[in-house]
Amino acid sequence: MTVRTRFAPSPTGYLHVGGVRTALFSWLYARKQGGKFVLRIEDTDQERSTEASVNAILEGMAWLGLDYDEGPFYQTQRFDRYRQVIQQLLNEGKAYYCYCSKERLENLRESQLANKEKPRYDKHCRHLAEGSDADTQPVIRFKNPETGQVVINDLIKGTVIFDNQELDDLIIARSNGTPTYNFTVVIDDWDMQISHVIRGDDHLNNTPRQINILSALGATIPQYAHLPMILGDDGKRLSKRHGAVSVTNFRDEGYLPQALLNYLVRLGWSHGDQEIFSAQEMLDLFDIKNVNASAATFNNEKLLWLNQHYIKTLAPKEIAIHFQFQCQHLGLDTVHGPDLTAVIESQAERAKNLREMAENSHYFFSEIVEHDEKALFKHLKPALIDPMKTLSEQLEHLEYWQTETIHSVIHSIAEKFHLKLGKIAQPLRVAVTGNTISPPIDTTVYLIGKARSIARIQVALSLVEHHHQYH
Repeated sequence: MTVRTRFAPSPTGYLHVGGVRTALFSWLYARKQGGKFVLRIEDTDQERSTEASVNAILEGMAWLGLDYDEGPFYQTQRFDRYRQVIQQLLNEGKAYYCYCSKERLENLRESQLANKEKPRYDKHCRHLAEGSDADTQPVIRFKNPETGQVVINDLIKGTVIFDNQELDDLIIARSNGTPTYNFTVVIDDWDMQISHVIRGDDHLNNTPRQINILSALGATIPQYAHLPMILGDDGKRLSKRHGAVSVTNFRDEGYLPQALLNYLVRLGWSHGDQEIFSAQEMLDLFDIKNVNASAATFNNEKLLWLNQHYIKTLAPKEIAIHFQFQCQHLGLDTVHGPDLTAVIESQAERAKNLREMAENSHYFFSEIVEHDEKALFKHLKPALIDPMKTLSEQLEHLEYWQTETIHSVIHSIAEKFHLKLGKIAQPLRVAVTGNTISPPIDTTVYLIGKARSIARIQVALSLVEHHHQYH
């Protein structure tokens, strides 16, 4: 048997971290078993589904590197198939038209609640002839078995049993003819030969209904694995109020996909005490049976720690495309600046995320910088004007613009004017970056470039001379 898993989001909002974890576990299971991973867009809720949400799903999957073998398939393109199977169930006496009005169903529900009964359809129309109420547009209900049990051998939760008499006759087509979620999912899983359904445990109550429909169609029943929910740090289900729960939000805030995937794989799954997992290690070590059945708590600090780890340890070339995205978002021209990997290497120890790294790297890519005058006048005193002018002249005459040669020039100026290194390095830093914080000064000057560095020193000297002339 070929293992086939699927990720089936609804495009009615953003792609959230719970959905991404489901996609990741489904992807890992298929890859580990040498199977296929299918992407399906469940867009039957046409009022709420949007193209923007579809694009966000596809964008998020691409950013994370969760490649799919088949799809994306769209449910709205399969309506003819759903109608065909619904007609088959009607013809075989396994589904029926229900003419009950909305008022009758509401009254039934209120009565059941008043009697402390579980609210469910009372099968009023189950044995009526078709066309019993020509004035009402009927829905179509599935004839759920009235006896017996549905036994789910869940790969995470173990054996879960539902009594059929506790399940009502599910609506599989609305009065306007459109199929319902629980029905389309069944037909899709059947047609796409899905062998393993890995999804959130909020779907567990749907599973017995879906199994009964599959059984009525004579279809092979997939194996199920229901993932525990993800909670916020307040113990409540993760939602918008907990902050950036959209995948694209994490990307925009400067997180690396490697960090997010590493974090999500550990939400409910573990391999001993190991915290750091490369993509290959995830594939080698992942086992769905080791997923914990209890809820996991999302911890932003842990995710940030992982992000810093990956910024420091990944090869700069692996980070470059994500760093460039951040720079472009800030309007920085990276085409005419220094090599991105060199900037990343110089900034990696100082940044918690790539957005922060980009914000702290603007002086590498800008033609001019705005000097923090307070910092400039504090560090570039009148006594340092001559050393800085000499430094500028020597940098201009440097034949080889390299970190080592720049380092030698800075040291020679400090010695010539009997200055501690910091007394020349810090005013130089303020002059070329506009502020007091940067990577090592020789690296910073090298990356900014010869022409830009000298021009900025000249501007800084002019500002200082003008300031002291009038104060």
